[in-house]
Amino acid sequence: MDATPPGAASADAIDRTLTSSGAAAAGTFDQQTLVPAIPPNTPIRVVGDVHGDINGFSYATATDRFIVQLGDLMDHGRDSAATMRMMFDLVEAGRGLFVLGNHELKLARVLRGQHVRSDAAVQATIGQMDDALKARALRLIARAPAWVRHGNALFVHGGFHTAMLEQPPSPVVGRPQGPMARALYGEPTGRIQTDGYPERSLRWVDRIPAGLTVYCGHDCRSQDGRPYLRHGALGGLAVFLDTGAGKGGHLSWIDLD
Repeated sequence: MDATPPGAASADAIDRTLTSSGAAAAGTFDQQTLVPAIPPNTPIRVVGDVHGDINGFSYATATDRFIVQLGDLMDHGRDSAATMRMMFDLVEAGRGLFVLGNHELKLARVLRGQHVRSDAAVQATIGQMDDALKARALRLIARAPAWVRHGNALFVHGGFHTAMLEQPPSPVVGRPQGPMARALYGEPTGRIQTDGYPERSLRWVDRIPAGLTVYCGHDCRSQDGRPYLRHGALGGLAVFLDTGAGKGGHLSWIDLD
């Protein structure tokens, strides 16, 4: 029998999770099964990238509003395990959802024992997780939508693609492509910045149609500690809510009525 890679969930736990989520193929993540819907006429709190900032997330979730979290719950901050448990409780109670971020996808792949680059941040997160949380993470990450359209708002982690207006997220199979890649990673230019992170273009903002607001994370664009707003050429708006939580900054959120 092959040895289980360090940090990976046990084979039995993975099998149970895949069976319960309906995502039976290796490398497949089904975002269309049992995704909690945003209740109509319900006030919403949109929360940016958390990255293990349990203190900030505790404040953000202390509300009766429905929580929409924009992905990247874990890695870098003090307590990624507690952050995941808090969000998973909200999902299972029908009081919130999180969209799929690149850190959720990487964590799930590492837990499944797939061959992906596993950095210190994800290994620190896995070190905080017991077997029950690993199985729970696999199950709920498999059900996390890559984007959610709600009225004149669209919630996504990385960036907008016009196909998101016409189709629901499809399962992630292998390397993300097209709108799925945009949802997870934004629009990389292929160049690396001086800080070591990929450079990402914001050309996609100019493709947001008038009347639509895209709420996203992934890129920490803020220069003043507040969410960064960028208007597009067609009259649409992008709101970037990553303000560096878990990485020396703080957590941001916006309330929608």
